[in-house]
Amino acid sequence: MPEASAPTPWLLRWQGLLGGSSAQQHRLSTLAGLVLILLLGFLPVLTRAGLGLIVLACGALWVLWSLTRAPGRIGPISGWVLLFLAVAVLATGVSPVPVAAAKGLVKLISYLGVYALMRQLLAEAPQWWDRLVAALLGGSLLSSVLALRQLYGPTEELARWADPNSVAEGTIRIYGPLGNPNLLAGYLVPILPIAMVAMLRWRGWGSKLYAAAALVLGTASTLFSYSRGGWLGMLAALGVLMLLLVLRQIRHWPLLWRRLLPLALLVLAGVAIAFAATQVEPIRTRVASLLAGRGDSSNNFRINVWLAAIDMIQDRPWLGIGPGNAAFNSIYPLYQQPKFNALSAYSLPLEILVETGIPGLLACVGLAIASLRRGVRALSTDSDLALPCLGCLAAIAGLMMQGAADTIFFRPEVQISGWFCLATLSLMTRTP
Repeated sequence: MPEASAPTPWLLRWQGLLGGSSAQQHRLSTLAGLVLILLLGFLPVLTRAGLGLIVLACGALWVLWSLTRAPGRIGPISGWVLLFLAVAVLATGVSPVPVAAAKGLVKLISYLGVYALMRQLLAEAPQWWDRLVAALLGGSLLSSVLALRQLYGPTEELARWADPNSVAEGTIRIYGPLGNPNLLAGYLVPILPIAMVAMLRWRGWGSKLYAAAALVLGTASTLFSYSRGGWLGMLAALGVLMLLLVLRQIRHWPLLWRRLLPLALLVLAGVAIAFAATQVEPIRTRVASLLAGRGDSSNNFRINVWLAAIDMIQDRPWLGIGPGNAAFNSIYPLYQQPKFNALSAYSLPLEILVETGIPGLLACVGLAIASLRRGVRALSTDSDLALPCLGCLAAIAGLMMQGAADTIFFRPEVQISGWFCLATLSLMTRTP
């Protein structure tokens, strides 16, 4: 007897109600791909209104497409995403500022529409991954060129990012079309490992040079942004990717070498980082500012904001104040220390705890573990998505490193790249 098919999850039973021919499915997938190319390619230069329209179009297109195709299954990554959404809905319902929290919830749902459309497109037509990456690299190239040009232009505008009260006083920082050096670095960090994977994956010298240019110019722009979080995120993203590529390459070697070689590489990388931090003047200056504690004005500001955020968490530990910056801006003034205004908690874990409490953070930890498990599977498979999954896992590592002391992730220019990485990882199957 043939095995009975698994029942459709009740959350997906609305899908496929309209039915659709294969030709309609093809047209919808093409339209979805073009909309996502537009979004990823112009991400750093879109106005907020333009970005909002494209994001809403992605969500609407996903709903329409889902109505015309049979429901699939909810994978582990999507399951944790839905759990976090459920926590966010509860947090909105019990928020002390429900109207402000509802605005944040709408933003979250709109981004999840982008994730859902990306996941559905890549599941139906995996070849669109390369096209979407080409668009993403195009946007990063444009941003990098505009940013690097600022090194040769007037410095009056750049000088506003040189803090006179910082250990790094006088450092000129570029920001490109994004208007903020930290945001420029946050936007580029997840793209760099994806560019390296594209350089290895794509055939033809033209395609490889295109990816290499995005990698080199993006790395230079991140360095000249002088964003400490960006530097750490870049080191984490590229370092994790290199380690994963080595582990995949030597997976058939004897066990002893599989253990010794990665360890030796980690030691060499540590020595190189220590040398750069002590001998290269610009890096030494930024590292000194990082280690200065409250002696650096940027550190002092963050520490005061973190203390206020911890007070907010202690008062509402279970479901927080509700999602979104509008809710944060409504509640934070009640806790802030004098002269330390802030738009966020300046730490991704603290921000999640402030907005959605302990359940929200646990859902995010579950999402991170599910992503890690999916990415690790790519080490032992020759699947077409193996290299992309390794690059996306490294990109998420970079985002988490930078997010330890900043909340740049919540800006759409960064967050959408993160959802793209999760959509890619969600497609790595159990079959080696």
